[in-house]
Amino acid sequence: MASAIILLVALGGITWEAVGRFLNPQPVEGMTIIIVAGIGVVINTLTALLFVKGQKRDLNIRGAFLHMAADAGVSLGVVIAGIFVLYKGWLWIDPVVSLAIVAVIFIGTWGLLRDSINYSIDAVPRSIDIAGINQYLNSFEHVCRIHDLHVWPLSTTEIALTVHIVVNRESLDNNFLQSLQEHLHDHFGIEHSTIQVEAFAQGNNCMLDRHNSL
Repeated sequence: MASAIILLVALGGITWEAVGRFLNPQPVEGMTIIIVAGIGVVINTLTALLFVKGQKRDLNIRGAFLHMAADAGVSLGVVIAGIFVLYKGWLWIDPVVSLAIVAVIFIGTWGLLRDSINYSIDAVPRSIDIAGINQYLNSFEHVCRIHDLHVWPLSTTEIALTVHIVVNRESLDNNFLQSLQEHLHDHFGIEHSTIQVEAFAQGNNCMLDRHNSL
C-alpha cells in the first residue's frame, strides 16, 4: 500500500511539472538528458526484470516491480523527449511524453492500491475463485451442505480458508480431509485450510449454521 501511495504521489508531481512546462516551456539540454536517462533505462529495466516472475504471487514483489518499471518508463520517456528536443526543437514534447507515462503507470498503480487495500481488510483476494470453491465443496454425494465459508489472505503469499461441512455419514476417513486440502491447494491456491466436519444424522447443533438456526 505504501508503494502504491508513493507512486501516486510521484505521478502527481510529474503531472504538475508537465502542466507547468505546457504553460511555460523551458529549454533543456537534449544530449545530456538522453545520456543520463538512457543509463536509467538500462539499470531500471534490468532491475524490474528480476521481479517479473515473483510479482504474480506476491503483492510486495509486485509493488517493487511497478516501482522499477515506472522508473524505467519515465527514463525512456525522457530519452524520447530529449531526442525530439535535440533534433526538432519541440519543447512541448517533454510534457506530452510525461503525461503519457503518467497515464500508463497510473493504471498499474491503481490496481496495486486496490489489491493492497483488500489485503489490509482481509477481503477475498481477486485471484481466488470463491464460487468455484463453493461448487467443489458441495460436489460430493455425502455432503449435504456447507456453511461459514471464509477465505482471506494471511500474507501476500499465503491464503487461508475455513469452512464447516455437513455430511450424511456418521464418520469420515481422514483421507477425505486430506484430499480436500490438497485439491484446495493445487486448484485454488489455498495454502492453509481448516475444515470442520459435522454429521447431519446426529442433528447439527453448530451455532454458526444459519440453516439449522432457522
